[in-house]
Amino acid sequence: MTATITESRVIELTDQLLADHPPASTPAVEFLGAQFDCGLAWVHFAEGDGGLGVPPKLQEQVNSRLRAARAPVAGLRNPIGFGMGAPTVATHGSEAQRRRYLRPLFTGEEVWCQLFSEPGAGSDVAGLATRAVRDGDEWVINGQKVWTTLAHMARFGMLVARTDPEAPKHRGLTYFVIDMHQPGVEVRPLRQMTGEAEFNEVYFTDARVPDAERLGAVGEGWHVALTTLMNERVSIGGGVATRQSGPIGEAVRLWKEHHAGDDSPHGRVLKDRLVKLWIRSEVNRLTNVRAGQNRKMGTPGPEGSTGKLAMAEFNKDAYDLCIDLIGMEGQLYGSYAMVRPERAGGFENADIRKSFLRARANSIEGGTSEVMRNILGERVLGLPGEPRADKDQPWSTIPRN
Repeated sequence: MTATITESRVIELTDQLLADHPPASTPAVEFLGAQFDCGLAWVHFAEGDGGLGVPPKLQEQVNSRLRAARAPVAGLRNPIGFGMGAPTVATHGSEAQRRRYLRPLFTGEEVWCQLFSEPGAGSDVAGLATRAVRDGDEWVINGQKVWTTLAHMARFGMLVARTDPEAPKHRGLTYFVIDMHQPGVEVRPLRQMTGEAEFNEVYFTDARVPDAERLGAVGEGWHVALTTLMNERVSIGGGVATRQSGPIGEAVRLWKEHHAGDDSPHGRVLKDRLVKLWIRSEVNRLTNVRAGQNRKMGTPGPEGSTGKLAMAEFNKDAYDLCIDLIGMEGQLYGSYAMVRPERAGGFENADIRKSFLRARANSIEGGTSEVMRNILGERVLGLPGEPRADKDQPWSTIPRN
């Protein structure tokens, strides 16, 4: 059946979805469930897993029609699950796990979070110390995670824990799906400089995970985690926005409002900065279009780090310009009230000063820009790697803060 599914068939299925479930009158969860059931959630996933087993480039045929019809957008409430959890479950999960998790993850009925970073293991995730000790058919989890986006909303978490401290750090890890609502899991907010707390600390005290909720083999957690990390970078930096939307759209709007017709030296400098940023925005957008067309099914390669790095640095520069364009008003940020948002990192309709502050996190979350440059240098350009003296040492012998 898969071999007979063509682009025209994907379009036909999408049009039928819209006809049978008009977005204007269909509840979002119902519409997204129907989209999953007809294989249009992730078209490159297997049939029965929300896909059709066709090339991922055909997803844009689906998405463009759904956008035009103002259909609900999967992943807005559950970006971690949609962009990172789903590919990991689809690639490494058992049939039972795929059937249990993928549909409610796509509809947003069950939000997911990513439990990787720790106070002593941020850029070096493989150095993490959270322990998982086997107890019969379960694992007992103790430790702490940090910078966990939307943990306060999450039903499930993607957890990497150390199961063999005597193995080298990359080989002694195991990957689990953990119930965030169980006893022994405590979520504490981390208040950001915007006032919001979309990030959290998560503490595990004798929390339990059934062995059936393990993804991949014992000790192969790093291999599974790479699927999550590569998809995370594509999810963060690989989106294809419409021309002149997002930060560059804001910058153009503010320039027109405050500086159109300004022929002073200051005005000319601002216009020059705007044009250079517009060019960068287009280069990033078109690069992501090409990357999306070339992307193959399975775990993305290190090229996803290109888009993530470019997006992070561009967003900071674009919002820097936005603040300069509004002059002294840029110093006035209306509210630092403590808020625990239900969405992650959204810039839509946000105060420009808030967006400026929030953009600082783009070069940290999902891998720092420094880590992205190392990945590009080593795995794309083939440059010599950084010295790694602890690569083959048992984790238990490596000094830690």
